Amino acid sequence: MDTKEGTLYLCATPIGNLSDISMHVVDTLREADLIAAEDTRNSIKLLNRYEIRTPMTSYHEHNKYDKARELIRQIKGGKNIALITDAGTPAISDPGEELVRMCHEEGIRVTSLPGPCACITALTLSGFRARRFCFEGFLPADKKERREILEQLRDETRTVILYEAPHHLKGTLDQLLETLGSRDLALCKELTKKHESCMRMTLKDAVDHFADNEPKGEYVLVIAGKDPEEKKEESREEWRKLTLEEHMKIYEDQGLDRKECMKKVASDRGMTKRDVYQQLL
Repeated sequence: MDTKEGTLYLCATPIGNLSDISMHVVDTLREADLIAAEDTRNSIKLLNRYEIRTPMTSYHEHNKYDKARELIRQIKGGKNIALITDAGTPAISDPGEELVRMCHEEGIRVTSLPGPCACITALTLSGFRARRFCFEGFLPADKKERREILEQLRDETRTVILYEAPHHLKGTLDQLLETLGSRDLALCKELTKKHESCMRMTLKDAVDHFADNEPKGEYVLVIAGKDPEEKKEESREEWRKLTLEEHMKIYEDQGLDRKECMKKVASDRGMTKRDVYQQLL
């Protein structure tokens, strides 16, 4: 006789204030057969607050593959499992993304119960542009990989959000300043707690500040994107290193007619098409 499969519930939990949890999540945690928690010692505080007696098991970075297979076996056997992280939404810069991926591959139903997320909370608190942003989470520990990501962020015009631990913050700020220049920055910590703070400063000011002050607590860094006009002018400077004839040839080699080539060259260099035509003559 076939057993009806269960469901994986992604349950967002508070990032600070324990009151920041939905009743939907509380009810789901109570009704689930099992709670998979990143750190059961941390999560028990939340469960005790809401008198949730559901049994827990650990699911974290160091067992995410083997334990995922075990959890999937139980879900296929009919159990409903709720996944929670230490704080915030599971699968966001979190090993839960691996379990979700594997569940989809196995055809298991996954549903997400929305709630707190540190990156969104910090973004809205920062006052920086929020219509377009990119989230990098924790930068990789590997130096080469980290350098490559920072280089990719050099010309990023969207607001950038990073997470960082206190013992790595100074080094990360130094690297950001070296790569991005002194962009505007919001340093957020203790989000939703009594001592919540959002420090608005430049990257240079932040480097100077932490030269004399030891970082404490987990940080969310919200960094202003590169000014699009500055990026456009840098691009124009690169184009201007070419002669007009060399610049035209790039587009002619792409099969464009001369009129279209002049239009593109004018746009690249910040000139009018008429000026390009007259200089070519």
